Amino acid sequence: MKFAICNETFVDWPHQRAFDFARQCGYQGIEIAPFTLNPDARQIGESQRREVREAAQSAGLEVVGLHWLLAKTEGYHLTSAEPEVRRRTAEYLGELARLCRDLGGRVLVFGSPQQRNRAEGVSTEQAIDWAAEVFSRCLPVFEETDVVLAVEPLGPQEGNFLNTADEAARLIEKVGSPRCRLHLDTKAMSSEPTPIPEIIRRHRAQLEHFHANDPNRLGPGFGELDFVPIFRALRDIDYQGWVSVEVFDYSPGVERLVRQSIEYMQACLARLDSDTAPAT
Repeated sequence: MKFAICNETFVDWPHQRAFDFARQCGYQGIEIAPFTLNPDARQIGESQRREVREAAQSAGLEVVGLHWLLAKTEGYHLTSAEPEVRRRTAEYLGELARLCRDLGGRVLVFGSPQQRNRAEGVSTEQAIDWAAEVFSRCLPVFEETDVVLAVEPLGPQEGNFLNTADEAARLIEKVGSPRCRLHLDTKAMSSEPTPIPEIIRRHRAQLEHFHANDPNRLGPGFGELDFVPIFRALRDIDYQGWVSVEVFDYSPGVERLVRQSIEYMQACLARLDSDTAPAT
């Protein structure tokens, strides 16, 4: 497991300051929300892409990829009944794949609940069909850019589509490509009746990426969610990907959120190591 953090956590910090501080705290990767660069990814020019990539490299961080893909955009929707809207959405996802590649990343986390929610009268099955159509249109660009789309289930408090890992898995199976895999988020999984470690083990074959946070919208360790059994499950399935911190409540302050989140996760790994150490 490698630890990353989402860049919007740093609010209005300059990129270099944010990236340097993340590395100082022990993170190895940075995940980018495109709207922090420009609400329209098509307006993020070559020089700005190079600047962000070089700032991360200078700090010793790897750009993991992008998330909040459609946040602050207009005119895009994954499950729209309008074929033209779905076509535009697929084209825009292609642009995000190129942005991801240019920044040095590989993963596109598709959350964006407002741009995927089912309209009234649209069934889950119809929404899955339309979403699969959009993602399938993107596959040639994902191949060209060497990018993987990671579908993120979100709890019912966030939206009404893809509320469970099982539902997301059905969409992924319908797309049927190694370029479309699963993203799991601890806050979202906490809304499911199934224990988080069981969800992780059940979907081990599809798991591409992982977000760490607490149901209280803060970072890992800022609430009651115990990450030791979660990290044990990730180890049990030999998860080799990123664990990326994503928070939604910045009230504790940037520095405290960034530092204490990774200190807590490192402490959880240390507890796992001590539990498995041979007796002397």
